[in-house]
Amino acid sequence: MTTTQEHASGGQPETAARGAGGGRSKTPAVIRLLVLATFVVILNETVMINAIPRLMADMNVTEQAAQWLSTAFMLTMAAVIPVTGWFLQRVTTRRAYATAMGVFLAGTALASVAPVFEVLLLARIVQATGTAVMMPLLMTTLMTVVPEEDRGRVMGNVTMAISVAPAMGPAVSGLILQLGSWRLLFAAVLPIAALITWRGLGRLENVGEPQAGTIDWFSVAAAALGFGSLVYGLSRFGQGGAVLPAALVAVGAVTIAVFALRQLRLQRRDVPLLDLRVLRHRTYTLSLLLMALGFMAMMGSMILLPIYLQNLRGLSPLETGLLMMPGGLAMGLLGPAVGRLFDRFGGRMLIIPGAAGIVLALAGFTQISATMPYWQVLGLHSLLMVSLAAAFTPVFTLGLGALPAPLYSHGSSMLGTLQQVSAAFGTALVVTVMAGRAESRMADGVTATLAQLDGMRLAFVISAALSLAMVGVAFLLPRRAKAAEESDAPAAEEPEAADRILEPAPC
Repeated sequence: MTTTQEHASGGQPETAARGAGGGRSKTPAVIRLLVLATFVVILNETVMINAIPRLMADMNVTEQAAQWLSTAFMLTMAAVIPVTGWFLQRVTTRRAYATAMGVFLAGTALASVAPVFEVLLLARIVQATGTAVMMPLLMTTLMTVVPEEDRGRVMGNVTMAISVAPAMGPAVSGLILQLGSWRLLFAAVLPIAALITWRGLGRLENVGEPQAGTIDWFSVAAAALGFGSLVYGLSRFGQGGAVLPAALVAVGAVTIAVFALRQLRLQRRDVPLLDLRVLRHRTYTLSLLLMALGFMAMMGSMILLPIYLQNLRGLSPLETGLLMMPGGLAMGLLGPAVGRLFDRFGGRMLIIPGAAGIVLALAGFTQISATMPYWQVLGLHSLLMVSLAAAFTPVFTLGLGALPAPLYSHGSSMLGTLQQVSAAFGTALVVTVMAGRAESRMADGVTATLAQLDGMRLAFVISAALSLAMVGVAFLLPRRAKAAEESDAPAAEEPEAADRILEPAPC
């Protein structure tokens, strides 16, 4: 294959231009390769959930320590993703892919042979560093090589990687753990990831040209400290005591504010680490808000349902994973169909019913009980996942489609960062509400089982109330991103002009 070259006039690759002029084309090979690689690396974010009891016994660690294998992965993602916007603009597609997959392979190999817990924890951090690059790389490349009228269909395929992989992680790990040691979780992934890496490097094309530039290390440190502290603080809520989590969240929020002010200054010289001008585009900002609410709903249910099914209904981890798998599979398999509907009808007709379905599913879970039929749990979970699929694909496409091409990498980086923050916030919210309500009910003399059920019901009530905001935001989104971009353009251009006026003249 030849390297894809950009047009001098518009900066769009020739492949995209041919797709736009010649009707619908197949998904570009570069996107198919990146989707497959992204699926494999994101699967590892939740694959350790079912392995915690086995690890506690094998490595003689406490549950709190073992939970760090998932927490550290999430923290690393939150800290690294803000840097990827800068990184992706300054290296070629092949180099970014080779770096991400090489780091992920190194982490996976180290995890499979880790002799002690500390080495395994380090391996998970290395894995997460590679994973953090893959999703922004996939999103940025998609927006560059795929013509606008075909983005919905292709984004539907992407949805399968970024939403189904986390949902399938517990089920896949439950199955593998039935066969042998927790080390198989990494040993099974290693040859698959190595084959995908080798195949990708042999066929992957470079998209666009890298831009030279320096990095602001203060911004890197502020992003890592700010987003890392925020996500860790949120993840600590519900684990006993609120002073330390609140302090960590406060430190994270203040540091993120400092990071944002630093980016505003760097934007005047056009060298920000994370370009905040993406937020001047109304459609993109609304899409970020709706996506955050959706991820809070998804991660909240992923935390509450396993607790309900295993602790209160007595199911095994494998049985729990299999019960929740149909919803995750439906979410991914519907992605391409939702994408085609988006290309044909636009986003509003998908996002509004999708948001309404999320509200209905969460409202149904507020009636959860010790005797709720399993088919009803399966049905509500599937409705939630299908509704999220109907919303996520058009939201991603509308949001990134409203940005000018130079901001694609920064837009996808902010999208990935907010996913980690909203997932942590959603988890902290439901766990804190459930634990607080259960303690209150037990103090009143209610049995532990009934108290925990009551706590879960209240957590789902609050989640359903928050998801009502998704319906309101859905009505504010446009049918097509192009129309929104035209209407947003003056708002995006005027502040830049003001910056130029305020900028001191060169001596």
